[in-house]
Amino acid sequence: MKKILILLLLLPSFAFAPHKDTAFGVGEYFKMRVHYGIVNAGYATMEVREATKNNKKVYHAVGRGYTTGMSRFFFKVEDNYESYFDKKTGNPYHFIRKIDEGGYIKNQEGFFDHDDNKVLVKDHKRKTQNTYSIPRNTQDILSSFYYLRNHSEIDNLRIGESVIIDMFFDDETTKFKLKYVGNQDIKTKFGTIPTMVFKPLVQSGRVFKEEESLTVWVSDDENKLPVRIQASLAVGSLKADLDSFRGLKHSLKIKR
Repeated sequence: MKKILILLLLLPSFAFAPHKDTAFGVGEYFKMRVHYGIVNAGYATMEVREATKNNKKVYHAVGRGYTTGMSRFFFKVEDNYESYFDKKTGNPYHFIRKIDEGGYIKNQEGFFDHDDNKVLVKDHKRKTQNTYSIPRNTQDILSSFYYLRNHSEIDNLRIGESVIIDMFFDDETTKFKLKYVGNQDIKTKFGTIPTMVFKPLVQSGRVFKEEESLTVWVSDDENKLPVRIQASLAVGSLKADLDSFRGLKHSLKIKR
């Protein structure tokens, strides 16, 4: 469940020139249903709201992951990620990370200074705060998803090509690499959706330990919306499928 949620927040990750128009807008919401084998393990949701930071209107993205039913009884997950980021540049101002994963708890806030390439992290659980140096245009885990959906060169990728982004996560900057492996039509409850298929590779090994153990299917349209995510585990596998959506800026491309 944790890997699916983190992957959902990271994808799609495409570091190229931005779209003239945005792939999303205020009011976009979608939910993924997460399965462990045949068991419905939980859900992950993403939503775009609007807020004010530094006297200007910004996007406020909220990502949530949680277990349900018997899965919640055996391993409770309540994850909440938030990011406030600039509407024009996509760079984050502030992130919130509150997680409870079977008793493993984190409660952090981060404040970005992109002029000095630093981020101040306040850990409310440990009652500490630290400042970290970051590369230019570094994103937080949630802003990465939206920042990189607005990049147009994704449609020019060739099979086997990869892209890399800088993302601040767990008090350090992670190099996240994504490889394009082809296209596939995916049957969903909404109909057949044309998708682009990617395999994420994390070079540092911080988040995903097994290379190419994860696959993501992203709608092959202007939305670049996750349609399916699958993780191969040591025992069994996790799969997340698009369960509901509303407020998309562009019509989702569906083959009937």
